[in-house]
Amino acid sequence: MQARDARLAKSRLRYPVTGDLEEAARRRLPYYVFDYLQGGTSEELSRRRNLDALRGIEIVPRYGVDVSSVGTSATLFGKTFKAPLAIAPIGMDGAIWPNASRHLATAARDTGLGYMMSSMSAGTIEDAAAIAQDNFWFQLYTFSENDHAVSFDLIRRAREAGATMLTVTLDIPGAGRRVRDMRNGLGVPLRISPKMALGTLLRPAWLAALARNGMPRFANFAAYCREGAGKPELDAFVSKGRPGGGATWDMVARFRDAWPGAMTVKGILHPADAEKALSLGLDGLIVSNHGGRQFDPAPATIDVLPAIRAVVGEKSTILFDSGVMSGLDMVKALACGADGVMVGRAFMLGLAALGADGARHVCAALMEEFRIALVQTGACTVSGARELTIRHRSAWTPDDFAAVGPE
Repeated sequence: MQARDARLAKSRLRYPVTGDLEEAARRRLPYYVFDYLQGGTSEELSRRRNLDALRGIEIVPRYGVDVSSVGTSATLFGKTFKAPLAIAPIGMDGAIWPNASRHLATAARDTGLGYMMSSMSAGTIEDAAAIAQDNFWFQLYTFSENDHAVSFDLIRRAREAGATMLTVTLDIPGAGRRVRDMRNGLGVPLRISPKMALGTLLRPAWLAALARNGMPRFANFAAYCREGAGKPELDAFVSKGRPGGGATWDMVARFRDAWPGAMTVKGILHPADAEKALSLGLDGLIVSNHGGRQFDPAPATIDVLPAIRAVVGEKSTILFDSGVMSGLDMVKALACGADGVMVGRAFMLGLAALGADGARHVCAALMEEFRIALVQTGACTVSGARELTIRHRSAWTPDDFAAVGPE
């Protein structure tokens, strides 16, 4: 424990902000893995738009406030966390850094934050839930074949494993056009080219971690293949199943009936979709453009957040996703209407740069920055952050959503 704490203290000095981790991650990951992590879709405009819009928000601090007592805790879906922060779901996380699911679940448990596991993770629901305990949430990628038999079984497994919140992912109606991956020849199934093999050999730390933990695979789907199925069969299952492509509001309603606990949908960008989610009895929304990885003309997530909050009022818990890289970004999201934020890339950069300690490093960095931002703004608490005065020039207005389009 003391050795780990010493390592974390050293890493905090070397990488004081999460953005500092990017170059270290680049040096440790094979080029095609780094591109998978950092890439967006098409020209990557929505990826950059997320970052630029967050940076453009101005906050007016209030002074003369007693800041001797600062509270970072937040209650989300009936549980109090140490901060309004959850680790976002990351598909094939174990390919970015081996054994990532276990590292992320452990960090969430030990730091009192939420952890949402992706169906497409390289770990299993059961393993991650046993580690994260009641900090565990599950993200469902739907499988439409056989009237969603696999989808419903994943829901069953998440419920029996103890997940306290389920989210259904809506914003992947089809495969995104991820040009970096296309140029690198990265796909499912993975076919290693001579260039990729050389790029792998040049990254000994990643290769050593892979050797210790084994080849990453879509572990959650082993239950739906023959006993002892290997990676090629699991890849074939995913390719055939087109995960996520069958999600409709009718299916969300059926999933709501099958899930007794808190439930949300992920990928909301339009206020009308937020209203539809509430009409189905969902407990919350995740406002997200899939981190800029799905549809390039999509607006920055932060820019549509205020209009969505205005429509749902206080009737729904809103989590904000896509672009958060700092504690200041967390405060900006709260000030724009979020109840909590989700962070994905920063945690994977942490693992890539620092190995098993990386997730804890990012937790500590974000929570420290968040606490300092609450002091500097005079907000002092999460509820105080929701009341801050901001200038958000790029925000969409209700009139922007009035254009005629599909209902």
